[in-house]
Amino acid sequence: MSDSQTNSVAFVRTDPIPPAAPPFTTSGPVKWAKDNLFSTPAYTLLTVAALYVIYLILSNTLPWIFNGVWNTSSLAECREVLQGVSGGCFSVLTERWNQLIFGFKYPVEEYWRPSMAFLLLFVAAAPVLFYKLPRQLLIITGLFPFVAFWLIWGGTILAPLIALAGFIAGYLVYTRLVTFSFAAGFFGGIAAAFVVWIVGGELIPEGASENAWLAPVASRDLGGFMLNMMLGVTCVSLSLPIGIALALGRQSDMPLIKWICVVFIEFIRGVPLITLLFVASVMLAYFFPPESSTDLFVRVVIMITMFSSAYIAEVIRGGLAALPRGQYEAADSLGLDYAQAMRLIILPQALKISIPGIVNIAVGLFKDTTLVSVISMFDILGMIRGPILAATEWNGVYWELLGFAALLFFVVCYGISQYSQWLERQLATDHR
Repeated sequence: MSDSQTNSVAFVRTDPIPPAAPPFTTSGPVKWAKDNLFSTPAYTLLTVAALYVIYLILSNTLPWIFNGVWNTSSLAECREVLQGVSGGCFSVLTERWNQLIFGFKYPVEEYWRPSMAFLLLFVAAAPVLFYKLPRQLLIITGLFPFVAFWLIWGGTILAPLIALAGFIAGYLVYTRLVTFSFAAGFFGGIAAAFVVWIVGGELIPEGASENAWLAPVASRDLGGFMLNMMLGVTCVSLSLPIGIALALGRQSDMPLIKWICVVFIEFIRGVPLITLLFVASVMLAYFFPPESSTDLFVRVVIMITMFSSAYIAEVIRGGLAALPRGQYEAADSLGLDYAQAMRLIILPQALKISIPGIVNIAVGLFKDTTLVSVISMFDILGMIRGPILAATEWNGVYWELLGFAALLFFVVCYGISQYSQWLERQLATDHR
């Protein structure tokens, strides 16, 4: 073989060439900014304007935060320390944090009780929020309301035990009547629970709270952000099953139940919440027996629950309407009765569809709990507008207090929103 023939043979690599890194402008943060912030001239102009607005906000806010004072006893002393420099008087938070969280009447030595109830809330909510946990843990969820009631209010332990007995009686009646219709079982269970509560309340001896393990605390002594959390958790937990019952009742074939649900939903949705709160404060007590003294907290819970359940009912009704008729026919073809069809086939799908709407109402309801301050309930806004700003040493502190309240509400509402998005991804609600 000649030298020219030898040189004409092509070289074949035995190992691949390692891949080269992509250009700097086609990956990473630069590509993201180019695609999302500077993709068109209009987007570029809007991005520059938004950055300028953010700069104006931060240039005034950050010095106010970083120059803040935390260790003075009055607004006048804060101003002396600042000496004209821009800075917040955050000393009001260190001085009055307990009133902002627990109110100004709850016994200081008993702060551990609502704190313990708050921690137990996460344990009790876990089996409901994370459906992959063992179902046996739902027993903890069912017992939590009665334990939390006893921890926060104290008094005799007979009261939460009677309340628990009422729920058990209501559940037993529900299981008997639900074979006829869900609405009949639900409202029959409520009636049975009320009978047990009324009869059991008469059996509690007078003065039983005086010798109780936990000192009794009146509802009028509740306040601060604790009151907002209690109203939000209680009303959302109660309004969801009531909303399901109202949605199913509105679609019932029984004319009486259907029109009762229709009238209730349309009336409640046509009345502002603040009007219902005034009704709870002034008029609702007239609907109870004359010798009974219904607590204001209970009356407010009733009205807020009625308000939110009407809206949740319409959201769930939309989820039920979104299901194809074939789902109902499939349940009939399997020989399932009404309760089994709703529990196993219809409601799981309808509730998945309704998750965004339900979460939206829950977030709005939690923020609307601040309206109770207009009926002299000292939630966190009531504490700010009342006892704290009425004190001469803190009269004039607004941004620090309202910013702290906004931060607390943002943390809770953002957490609810993030959980709902996670749950939607887990359940794959965007797929059929």
